[in-house]
Amino acid sequence: MPTKDTGGFADFERTLHERVMEFERELLAEEMARADIDAEAIVVDGVTYRRVVRCEATYFTSAGPVRVERNLFKDRTDESGLSVAAMDLRLGIVDGRWTPIAAQQVAWVVAQMTPCRAEELFQRIGNMMPSKSSLDRLPKALSERWEADRVHFEKALRDGDVVPVSSKTVAVSLDGVLAPMRDGDAKGKREKTAAEGRLTRGPAGYREVGCGTISFCDAQGDMISAVRMGRMPEPNKATLKRTLLADVTAALAERPDLTIVKLADGANDNWTYLSSILPTGVEILDFYHAAEHLNDAVASVYGDGTVEARGRFEGLRFNLRNDPDGIERVIRSLDYLRKRHPKNTTLVKELAYFRKNRHRMRYAQFAEQGLPIGSGVVEAACKTLVTQRMKQSGMRWEQTGGQAILTVRGWTQSGDRFDRAWSLLAATYQAEVTLLHNVVPLPPGGRANPR
Repeated sequence: MPTKDTGGFADFERTLHERVMEFERELLAEEMARADIDAEAIVVDGVTYRRVVRCEATYFTSAGPVRVERNLFKDRTDESGLSVAAMDLRLGIVDGRWTPIAAQQVAWVVAQMTPCRAEELFQRIGNMMPSKSSLDRLPKALSERWEADRVHFEKALRDGDVVPVSSKTVAVSLDGVLAPMRDGDAKGKREKTAAEGRLTRGPAGYREVGCGTISFCDAQGDMISAVRMGRMPEPNKATLKRTLLADVTAALAERPDLTIVKLADGANDNWTYLSSILPTGVEILDFYHAAEHLNDAVASVYGDGTVEARGRFEGLRFNLRNDPDGIERVIRSLDYLRKRHPKNTTLVKELAYFRKNRHRMRYAQFAEQGLPIGSGVVEAACKTLVTQRMKQSGMRWEQTGGQAILTVRGWTQSGDRFDRAWSLLAATYQAEVTLLHNVVPLPPGGRANPR
């Protein structure tokens, strides 16, 4: 019985948990052993495998490590081929050592935190105790399998998506954020810059990670749900753009009445894609980026942070947001300031920015139509998908390792996509195993009735 003091009860609670986990491991080991096949030969996907050895192996389960004795089989016609365990194929063992639930838990946790922190978390919970290196390897193995058939998997995810009934618009946004890369060649870039007699500016060892979002909004322009995705650096964000196009097309096939809203900052590459590749829709430059450019223009004349600059900015910002003729009033005001300050290069640049994007800045009209005017969803995706997880102190990423995190992290931030994506991925680890000559068919996932 526990003692009355807190420490005594804590010890009782800890001991109870350990014993329950021990009992759970025993049951798991028994159930796993039942899935093994004691035979001289099995058939998997039309290929005959013959028994080569019976041995014990340790598996990671949600209750901790479990040792199970099972038979290994090998295709004798393929000397370089690996042995297979019928038990693993029937149960859907992931990467040869993780039970499905354990692997799912690890994938979710490592998408949220570093393997080092995840190791500590699992130790504190007191269930399974995977090492930091094991936690690092599993997401990469999962990502390799996903990427090998990514187009098929993504289509299956889209087919399972449901557009919220109250949706009136589907907003598409594209952006990017710099992340530290192991192959970023920071030293080489700095040496090249120095050799050219230029000052080194910015993070030389960084490359741009692409982020995209598709958000469904109601009649007031408020977001109901969103799909978030990220891709490691690649030329022109090609894979990300293809995925966004496919997702938008699928949403419109389900709901052709939706209004497409294309939301982004002023980057040329983003608008080249949004304007020319995506289906016809309303183009809106993110209001908050527009306001930042307006502030830069005003500050270049009146001084950054001065009372006069603040007052002038607030007035123009209000006009830009609420006046049906707001963008034209802003352009006239900036043009007036440019004429008074002809040597102010910032004014020239910002005036050109507003003129170029004037058709995307009719904010009062957009708001009246119930359209979203801010790209905050994709801005937040850049922070939550990439910055919070991938830009911690000392981090450097390789392409494959980074994508492993981005893929799963994107699922966790996109409604029920994580569970559906996991079901698709987990199914690939199962296979139908039969005895030679089909004497006793054994379907995938077969198991005895729970006790």
